[in-house]
Amino acid sequence: MHIEKQDDQEYDEYEFDEEVLIKEAHLKHAKYHWQTHEHEIFEKDKKWYAYAGLFLAAIIAYAVVINSPVMAITFVLIGAVGYMTLTKEPRIVNFSIVNEGIVANRKLYDFDNIESFWIFYEPGQIKVISLHIKSKFLPYLHIPIGDADPNIIRKLLLENIDEDKHEHSIVDIFERIIGV
Repeated sequence: MHIEKQDDQEYDEYEFDEEVLIKEAHLKHAKYHWQTHEHEIFEKDKKWYAYAGLFLAAIIAYAVVINSPVMAITFVLIGAVGYMTLTKEPRIVNFSIVNEGIVANRKLYDFDNIESFWIFYEPGQIKVISLHIKSKFLPYLHIPIGDADPNIIRKLLLENIDEDKHEHSIVDIFERIIGV
């Protein structure tokens, strides 16, 4: 497939920046659009890293004492991957509410596959939309709100989905306690 420009030059469609095309599609068909980090950022000080390192070192030492090299290697790898993940800057992601559903970056969550929603909004702590989707393995999806207006989002979602209070899962509570 080719796209023609005004100066009669033909360009292959793959030469265009995919991110720009996706953003334009979001903006063109969106009832509401926002951009934010892919997940919330929790600031961690040097103490947090020191405690996490000591905890991890204790587990690795225990693995060495019980003569379990596989366990020791596993926790060394968990520590390395965890550190790289925690220190990596999160990407900026596009979110939109369109006629068909909610678009999170490149994925459409169709309103027909969403059972209910709830907005957790505690400024300075948590600002996410919780979607109860029709899935056995991951029934809850959290979409960050960032600086978007939760009242507009709520109003638009109520047009297509029931609002039902969701509770924080044990994973959510654990994440908030350790600040991940």
